[in-house]
Amino acid sequence: MSEPESVSRRNVLRLGLLAVSATQVPLALPPHARAQGMKPGANLIGKLEGPEVITDPAQFPKSFKEAPALAELVKAGKLPLVADRIGQDPLVIKPLREIGKYGGTWRRGFTGPFDTSNGHRAAQNDKLLYFDYTGTKIVPNIARGWEVSPDGKVTTLLLRRGMKWSDGQPFTADDFVFWYEDLYQNKELVPTPLSVMTINGKPIAIRKVDASTVQFVAPEPYYGLPTVLASVWGIGHHARYGRFALGGFAPAHYLKQFHPKYTPVDQLDKKVAELKFETWVTLFKNRNDACRNPDLPVVTPWKTTSPINTPTWILERNPYSVWVDTDGNQLPYIDRIRMTLGESLEVINLRAIAGEYDSQARHIDISKLPVLLENQQRGGYRVYLDPSDQGADVGLFCNQSYEKDAEIGRWLARREFRIALSHGIDRQQLNETFVLGLGQTGSAAPGERTPYFPGPEFRSLHTGYDVKQANAMLDKLGLSKRDSEGYRLRTDGGGRLRLALTTYLGFLPFTKIAEMVVEQWKKIGIRGEVQEMERGLATARLLGNEHQIYFETQWGADNMFGHQPLFFPAEAQSPLGPLYGTWYSSAGAKGKTPPPRMRELMDKYRKTFGVPDQERTRLAKDVWKIALDELWIIPVVSNSPASQGVRVIKTNIGNVPERLWNSAVSDNPHIAHTETWYFKS
Repeated sequence: MSEPESVSRRNVLRLGLLAVSATQVPLALPPHARAQGMKPGANLIGKLEGPEVITDPAQFPKSFKEAPALAELVKAGKLPLVADRIGQDPLVIKPLREIGKYGGTWRRGFTGPFDTSNGHRAAQNDKLLYFDYTGTKIVPNIARGWEVSPDGKVTTLLLRRGMKWSDGQPFTADDFVFWYEDLYQNKELVPTPLSVMTINGKPIAIRKVDASTVQFVAPEPYYGLPTVLASVWGIGHHARYGRFALGGFAPAHYLKQFHPKYTPVDQLDKKVAELKFETWVTLFKNRNDACRNPDLPVVTPWKTTSPINTPTWILERNPYSVWVDTDGNQLPYIDRIRMTLGESLEVINLRAIAGEYDSQARHIDISKLPVLLENQQRGGYRVYLDPSDQGADVGLFCNQSYEKDAEIGRWLARREFRIALSHGIDRQQLNETFVLGLGQTGSAAPGERTPYFPGPEFRSLHTGYDVKQANAMLDKLGLSKRDSEGYRLRTDGGGRLRLALTTYLGFLPFTKIAEMVVEQWKKIGIRGEVQEMERGLATARLLGNEHQIYFETQWGADNMFGHQPLFFPAEAQSPLGPLYGTWYSSAGAKGKTPPPRMRELMDKYRKTFGVPDQERTRLAKDVWKIALDELWIIPVVSNSPASQGVRVIKTNIGNVPERLWNSAVSDNPHIAHTETWYFKS
């Protein structure tokens, strides 16, 4: 809990990290276990577990306590009583193991002003609804309850009576109406409608029933809306999406001063000039940014006090937090979260190995696992592994709408060509080399424990390593002519067929993985050329529909209703086909009409939001079956702990689960309700 010791060259040498590669360090398995074929680190995967949200008012605590510093403020008359700050409907959490104690600073690392998800995942959970620790059941969160009408057209949210924003002002239905009428419907703030604010292309509306009751009203059945509100979309989550003027609700009492409807233009222009913004829109979005504006009222357990665009991002406990434990202690237990800037991913990993973080999984490189295990005792931490269920941790996203080179575009759009490329990949070699054998080498299907797993026959579809079959398929397609080095020639007389593989510096070593794939493809006569870019440049190429094959993670695919789906083109930012994604998201008004098989999938997916749960699950499996058979994503390694699933946790932190649901939808580690974590000493 003290200030972090800076990682110096001396620290690095002490840990032996400059001279020792991951493959040279002994792994934490006894010889007999390794002889039996156990994967290194397999013993670090525990049982899925987590705290419980208590929904029965009869089990709510009858009196409340608070952190000592807040008690002092109450005593001095600077803060209302804790019971008055929480309101009549506290959010009661039964901690995983025990009632904790107050105090301490959680040390963590971040990579800079664009690492916003770091804070959202750890400290800024204000989703209206949420999932339990398994990711299969929706539970209350900021909203205390919900109800969907029998016809599916009206979803009613019950807010927590007496709940306050972090500045003590009431949190009510008016904050939802303000967002809907003055932010979402203002074309300057939100020029493009959200897909989840429509059903079958028709817009839904928000209306106030009373101060603590809000209704989402749809023109057609929208049974899937509660899942949307519990997940990672543009509504139901102010702290994450406020900076885009999205989120579903916003602090009207604070933001009206930055809105031309409520503030005279001359006064607003003065604010814009004083704060050095170009327009009132950029000013407004900045003021509604929970990571950059410490003055913004929030309803999260912790709130920003030193912004993300400084070397130290600090979040401190929200005095008006509605979270309490079953003994009536207002949460969070931990006073503050201090994130220090890591100049590179390597620095963040070295600091973790040196024991300078209290809890970190984001940006931890799985290839460092052997070194992390070697230094557990010295660093005073324990390593946990959280395999994901979201399918491809690394996938080759084939651009189906590529137009810059007609020959390449034609081949990328051929299912048989994609399948041949897939059979030319030795996934086992990649798995052992880059994720220590802890991943799956099959398809991009979600994990078998998820509701939407399409069936065992899809677990390995089109993913077997078979050079002979790949070569035969490519020959049959007409790519039988080769040059003197054995590479296949284009059919238009343009020389060697070359595929550009775009990678970016991210959570996984995409470039090194791509380079190994290129080496493997030599056996099937395919020339791959890796083009590593800074993420912003790679994204710009993607948005311009200029990429051919893009390396990415299939984020959130364990729940296709909880996150923008990445296994078909669903938006203009989709690496699977920006023009087709634009067509889908605009309901056919813009972009390019997709081919029939893709339209069939899109139609099924769109329908799923409007049908009851059982039918939605059936249709979701059908959607997966099409996506896996078409192989628009060629998976490399799947369902491993590689993406944010290597957790380094100090041994003196309590209420930490053995395993977390690891997903873009879960916002791990907050799926473990980090407000219940505490320092034992």
